[in-house]
Amino acid sequence: MRPSDALRYTGRALSLALLATGSAAYAQEESEERAPWRTRIALGPQLVPSFPGSDSVSVRPLIDIARARGDDPFPFEAPDEGSGPILARSNGWQFGVAFGFEGDRSRNDTDGVLPKVGFTVELGGFVQYEVAPAFRLRTEFRQGLGGHEGLIGTVSADYVARDGDQWLFSLGPRATFANGRYHRAYFGISEETAATTGLPAYDAEGGLQSVGGTAGLIFQVTPRWGLYSYAKYDRLVADAGRSPVVRNFGSRDQLSGGLAVSYTFR
Repeated sequence: MRPSDALRYTGRALSLALLATGSAAYAQEESEERAPWRTRIALGPQLVPSFPGSDSVSVRPLIDIARARGDDPFPFEAPDEGSGPILARSNGWQFGVAFGFEGDRSRNDTDGVLPKVGFTVELGGFVQYEVAPAFRLRTEFRQGLGGHEGLIGTVSADYVARDGDQWLFSLGPRATFANGRYHRAYFGISEETAATTGLPAYDAEGGLQSVGGTAGLIFQVTPRWGLYSYAKYDRLVADAGRSPVVRNFGSRDQLSGGLAVSYTFR
């Protein structure tokens, strides 16, 4: 595993832990007589594309942290959404911070042909709306700081079926968008690179990047131990799908999935 990959998923765990700490402090200020918090931590491996558009996968940590008070069920979070705290709630709406990390694409990933894309910290926000207890809509956008320096966002919907915390199944479509800077970083070929490699120059414009879906399953084996899993598929479309980078060094089909063991405690 590359150091940037470890940072990416370690960052998710740290952000969730910070959120949990902040929530606990706020709860103590509200009342000391409310039920105690429960925490569920899931840890395991996952397979994800080595870089956007890659035809290979890398093994990376799968980390999830959820908290709930008393006997309330753990709140639903899709396994592929960005991490970050909720800042405001109103009539089914939620607004908050979303951030993540994207590992680097080295020159070796493209047989030494294309330039490196560095490790990227992505920072932005999200808006989500609970249409019904079993149906949620969400959109989030994140700006790259360093690395690809582009803007990427997703629009998603999730159907959620559950029996409290005994089991939870989620399924929903995804659409990913990115601006021209992001697409040129991963799917574009400059005139200079084309002149030295023989590949055609390609100016990838911004817009729709991929469509697909995500499914998740959480199952409690005992009151403390459980399983956390997900599977995701995206199909690159439009300028990203037509890119010579994808034809020569990658695949339009992007698959990922993971399986983790969870532990719940008070």
